[in-house]
Amino acid sequence: MKSRKLAYLEALGIEAFEQKAGRRPAVPAVREPPAPVTTAVIAAPAPGGSIETLDWAALRARVAACTLCELHRSRTQTVFGVGNQSAEWLVIGEAPGADEDRQGEPFVGRAGQLLNSMLRAIGLAREKVYIANILKCRPPGNRDPKPEEAKCCTPYLHRQIALLAPKLILVVGRIAAQKLLDTDVPLARLRGLVHRYGPLSTPLVVTYHPAYLLRSPGEKRKAWVDLKFARGVLEGGAA
Repeated sequence: MKSRKLAYLEALGIEAFEQKAGRRPAVPAVREPPAPVTTAVIAAPAPGGSIETLDWAALRARVAACTLCELHRSRTQTVFGVGNQSAEWLVIGEAPGADEDRQGEPFVGRAGQLLNSMLRAIGLAREKVYIANILKCRPPGNRDPKPEEAKCCTPYLHRQIALLAPKLILVVGRIAAQKLLDTDVPLARLRGLVHRYGPLSTPLVVTYHPAYLLRSPGEKRKAWVDLKFARGVLEGGAA
């Protein structure tokens, strides 16, 4: 019978290899940041009542009608988020791409297919987690979000986090990680750490964006280490 580890590696698209006798694999040490990186809640104008009081349906409607930044002029539709609203895992990316803009759902293109494989690699179906982006509209040409665009969208994400109350946040990609943690620290130095996010000090773990892994498949093994680390944090073995 195929081992669970080999099944994980195959699901993630990593070539498995047999370990030589007498050689034990290196286990990455769990590191805590010297000072946990946190982010402040950013307030944005919200006509029609405070965002902090909205339920899921009202929040989705507010996002769909949002015109706070210029991105509403070029979007096909908003990309609110998708998944289990009682999920323990929240996956956060940067912004929708062309496929997401057409379908109104995050991570549905090739990067989304790889994300699904990454989740399956740690025993999670896509339907068991919640997936969202910092931006709810696609930046033209998939450019990086502008600071004012992120400032307008961040309250929506904060409300999603408050409603969901996840036990763990998995952030995929450098830009999303740096914006959420309000830092310019490179992704390589953000990986392998348990950050704390928001008023509930929710554990937050950073890994590579699936789109980057499609361009750099040699980094998939590092992503596999990150996923195991995140699972360990949630299970209490790496907190």
